Order: sequence, then C-alpha cells, then structure tokens
Amino acid sequence: MDPVGLAHIVTALTTAAGSDPAVLYRLVPMILLLEAPLIILVVAGMLRWRRKHDRRPAMTDFPDVSCIITCYGEGDAIRKTVETLCEQTYRGNVEIIAVVDGAVQNRDTYQAALDCREMVARYPRCKLVVLPKWQRGGRVSTLNAGLAFASGEIVMNADGDTSFDNDMLNEIIREFEDPNVPAVGGALRVRNWSSSLTTRMQAFEYMISIQGGKTGLAEFNLLNNISGALGAFRRDFLRQIGGWDTHTAEDLDLTVRIKQYFARHPDMRIPFAGRAIGHTDAPETPGQLLNQRLRWDGDLVFLYLRKHRFAFSPALVGWKTLIFTFVYGVLQNVVLPILIVLFNIWLLLTCPPLYIAALLVVQYLIYLALSALLFGAFWLGVSERMKQDSRAWLWLPIYPVYTLGMRVFTAFAVLNEVLRRGHEDSNMAPWWVLKRGRKF
Repeated sequence: MDPVGLAHIVTALTTAAGSDPAVLYRLVPMILLLEAPLIILVVAGMLRWRRKHDRRPAMTDFPDVSCIITCYGEGDAIRKTVETLCEQTYRGNVEIIAVVDGAVQNRDTYQAALDCREMVARYPRCKLVVLPKWQRGGRVSTLNAGLAFASGEIVMNADGDTSFDNDMLNEIIREFEDPNVPAVGGALRVRNWSSSLTTRMQAFEYMISIQGGKTGLAEFNLLNNISGALGAFRRDFLRQIGGWDTHTAEDLDLTVRIKQYFARHPDMRIPFAGRAIGHTDAPETPGQLLNQRLRWDGDLVFLYLRKHRFAFSPALVGWKTLIFTFVYGVLQNVVLPILIVLFNIWLLLTCPPLYIAALLVVQYLIYLALSALLFGAFWLGVSERMKQDSRAWLWLPIYPVYTLGMRVFTAFAVLNEVLRRGHEDSNMAPWWVLKRGRKF
C-alpha cells in the first residue's frame, strides 16, 4: 500500500472516531479514572527523585552485606553473578552466600560455585560461602537457608543468573542510612534485549514499569514489589518477620507482609534504588513470555484476593497503601483486563468494522502518547544509560500493541488462577513442598 493510500485510511478512521462522541466516551473515563492519575503520580515521582538524587551527600556508613544467591541449574552462569558482586566499588565487607538447591541433581552448578572460590579470594573485602541443599526444596527454602547463615547487617537476595553494575551496592545500601527503612528494591534491566522482538518489548517494559515506574512510586512510599532478583533487607527485621514464606511469588508476598507494619509505624518506608542495576535474561519467545506471565499475573490474584485478603486493612497497612493497592493492584491488574476482553467481544458482536477500527486507532494513539510521556520522563530523569536507551525510541510505536496483548493475556491468567488455582503449578518449588503449604 502506498503512503498516500495509508494516510487516507488513517484520516477516515480518525474522522469516524471524531464524528461519533461515543468512541471517546468509552475511552476517556477509563483513562481519566485509572491510567492518568497513575501516570501523573509516576512522572511526578521520577522528577522528585531526580532532584533528590542530584543533591545526595556522600555515603558515610558501610555495613557488612550478605548477598544470598539462589542457584538452581544455572551452571557456569553463576560465575558472572559472583564476579560482579566481587567487583563492587562498595567499601564495606561483602559475604556472598551461594545456596545450591537440589545439589545432588545440580552437581554442575554446585561445582561451578565451588570453582568461584579462587576468584573471590583475590578480593580482600569479599568472602564466598557455598551452601549445598542436597534435596531440592524450592526458592523459598533456598533463601531462608541463606538467611540462617547470613552474618551481614544487610541481606540482599539475587538470582543465580543475574549480573550487576559495579556501583549497585553503593546505590542500594545508602538507602539504609534512614533507620525507618527495613527494605529496599533494586532495578532490573533486560540483558538479552537484542535477541528478539519479544525481548525488545520487555526491555522497554522494564525501563518504564520497573526502573522508571517503581522509582516514581517509591517517592510516595507506594512501591508495589521488591523484586526477587534484586532486593535488600535489614537482616534482623527479616528474621523477626519469619523470612520468606512458601507458595509462589515470594517477593510480592514478603513486600505485602512488610507493608502490614505501615499503620503501626507511620515513618516506615520502602525506597527504590533506581540506579542499583541488575541485569537479567528475559524470555526470548512469545511462548516463554506467556508462560512466565501466566504465573506472574495469577500470583496477583492469589496473594491479593486469597492469601492476604484480610491483611488489607487500614489498621495494618494504612489508608494510602490500602487505596493504592485496591485501585492499582486489584482493579487495574485483575478486574480491568477482564473488562477489556469483554468490551472488545461486545464491540465485535455489535459494532460495524469501521467503528471498531476507529476505536482501536484512537486507543492506540492515546496509549502511544502516554507511553512516550512515561519513557521520556524515565529517559531524562532516571536512566543512567541515556545513549544506550535512546535506541528504545525506535521501538516505541510497537509498545502500545504489546501492552494491549499482554493485558488481554492477563485476563486469561486471572481466570486460570480463579478456576484452576494456577499458583499451585509453579516451578518455584517441588509439588510436594507446595502441597505441604497452607491452603488459602
């Protein structure tokens, strides 16, 4: 199709949308009530964070840190994780605890961890502890085993295939200079972003939703989750609340449990270190991505509406956290995807094709503008790799299509959890461990 013909079609579609106000009536309320407030909050938070970040005083305290690495089947990849922890510019002592889950079946990973001892010995402030768990118990038992052996004042969790920028510990530990901080989240980037279109979209998503979005939300003490691939906690506080818990989504579960102290301790906050960077490999194919999000999205239903449904009380989490979690944890991430699917089915059954096309074009243009606003705020205010991240602008036009597709799939994940208790299909622990856990 020639550009002139394409331009005529786009003009006709947008004209159809403009001539029928009902098109906008169906979109604007949803955007104004749910999307716009969150975007304004995130952008304002990123700008606020940037002003504070540029005025930070130098670090004065360097507590001992224990880094728990959860290892299961990574093989030689864990060497990169250990190496990047050794190369930190942090001036305090770093204890690296590599916990190998199912060391009998994963002897290559266990041996790879043992082979790191010679390398770690070259770094005077670093110590390596290799802890084999001969029987596989899953991610939660791996983290709690590391916590039992940790000697550092601050405990950090990391995946066995994650690497880090060499100033990561400086960025994340300095947040603990505030005694009201029990935990800190760290940022993740997609290491294999150039492998496929799927990884490029996830890289864009991680920049907007994780590094940018969480940076903005944390400025108002509304951080939704401390990532299981990069988070840090005060060791004594973590032990006091019982460490990590079983089932799945142990990172979100722990974050929700920490927030239950907010009402009783109004000065408590969970910051996000927007430039404490970890690098991870994202799923490279659509099938792998959907399988991952089936668990991620289903976990939201399980944790918010089953396991912790009685925990969301203003007497525990406070009104601000309660309202935010209900609107953006439940309504936006659980209810809205189902409404989107039902709305589009209704459109297909009752509306003419030109009307549907016009609505989709208007919806696309709106979300393209909002995505550009979010990414622009991230790029100018938070990004520590502006030159590298500038290439992501080329992929911006595809991103609204990707987000719509993922929202539609979220509806399937929600139904999978509601009807099949999909969280019990998790690969984060053996079935016999999940079976022994309490039912919710």
